[in-house]
Amino acid sequence: MRKKRDFPGSNPQLECVGMSIDQIAAEALRLPPRERALLAESLWESLEDPFKAPGDMDDKSALSLAIERERQMESGEVKPLSHEQLMAKLRR
Repeated sequence: MRKKRDFPGSNPQLECVGMSIDQIAAEALRLPPRERALLAESLWESLEDPFKAPGDMDDKSALSLAIERERQMESGEVKPLSHEQLMAKLRR
């Protein structure tokens, strides 16, 4: 169970209803660096497994997976995404 963070100066009565991700991001960027880091950590920890890659994979399995994914990209079976494209998909 993840613990809920209390951000300094936060007001639990406030809601982000009607705010776009860009608006929320703009507000978050106004926070001091330490508070932004806490927010980033909290957001990251809230994700189940954004990459769906098992952390207990041994080296041989990881290498096989990397080779297979490279083959898929080179054959055109899958299309690689840029960082910007990936982040846009994750924001949806």
